[in-house]
Amino acid sequence: MTMNAFMTTSVVGAAAVFGAIFLTQNALGDKNPVIEVVTEKPAEPTGNVVKTKEEWKKELTSEQYRILREAGTERAWSKAYKEFKEQGSGTYICVGCNAELFSSETKFDSGSGWPSFYDVSKQENVKSIPDVSGGYVRTEVRCSKCDGHLGHVFEGEGYKNPTDQRFCINGAVLRFVPEEATETAEAAKTEEK
Repeated sequence: MTMNAFMTTSVVGAAAVFGAIFLTQNALGDKNPVIEVVTEKPAEPTGNVVKTKEEWKKELTSEQYRILREAGTERAWSKAYKEFKEQGSGTYICVGCNAELFSSETKFDSGSGWPSFYDVSKQENVKSIPDVSGGYVRTEVRCSKCDGHLGHVFEGEGYKNPTDQRFCINGAVLRFVPEEATETAEAAKTEEK
């Protein structure tokens, strides 16, 4: 067998294996949502949230841990992206610490395959830092309360939104709080007073 024939056979074989895995994952599906939906808005942290590696691993799914604690990225056009597009009004909070991050009022379909927002809802809960891990300079977005990786923010891409920014966020590290849940929690606080 020539080197070219060997290389062609290897590439075709690898493509077939990865294609089969991708099709199997999509065919089997997962009945559980990727973006967690909560019926009550949990209390936000008042300070920094610090946990051991073991504590994080107990509280998060393996995918949430990989993204939030190891700066991973979920696959584009994933189930999380589909869920994101179907969710109505509400807020998005950090899966690691419940800090409010984004509002549905600033979400938009960027066509990138990841949940996108043009602004944050609580600036004090989100921080950005330079990131050169991909071989070029970009801006990483992290939760300022638990220091968890959320995704990246890009500017000047020409999106028709008020900030010309795209916060490209991993859906697996978000919890969605529907607007009704927030209204119920606020009504309960008012009754307590």
